[in-house]
Amino acid sequence: MLGGALLTARPPVRPSAQGPDSLPGTGPSGRLWDPARAGRPLPPVTAADNDAGIQAIEKQLHCTCGCNLDVYTCRTTDFTCTVSPAMHQRVLALAQQGQSGRQILDQFVREHGIAILMAPPKRGFNLAGYFTPSLLIVAAGVALTLVLRRWVRAAGPAAGPTPGAAAGATPEELARLRRELERLPS
Repeated sequence: MLGGALLTARPPVRPSAQGPDSLPGTGPSGRLWDPARAGRPLPPVTAADNDAGIQAIEKQLHCTCGCNLDVYTCRTTDFTCTVSPAMHQRVLALAQQGQSGRQILDQFVREHGIAILMAPPKRGFNLAGYFTPSLLIVAAGVALTLVLRRWVRAAGPAAGPTPGAAAGATPEELARLRRELERLPS
């Protein structure tokens, strides 16, 4: 009978290391030794987090973590960033103090400088940054038009060949050709 057990078609059943009452942090994929390494716990989302006014303010502020995104985009896409949630809490605190969106932006500019804004304000020398590219494109178009016109005029009208000279035929041959063409049915 012992020999019959070794030659069975079914593999022996092994007891599972994982029972129905397994510990947290264990599972079919293995053990998670340090749950803190899986990411930092996020605070619960409040109504102020999704407020359109707060989002509009945060979309104008540059996150200082180095991601080159605005605060709203950074805090909603990069969950490892600790800077954008802190900046978000600062925006919420200023809004709860009754400050308007413009006042909140001005406060951030006072604290961090003009570089905190995603786009420079449209005043003073910053206007050059808004208008210079458009003016350069228009100037390049005008210059290209003038150059092309000058080239066309310099080339002059192309002298077309005369009908008789192009064929290399004598006047008698041309007359005979015309008579033959007139005889053909149209």
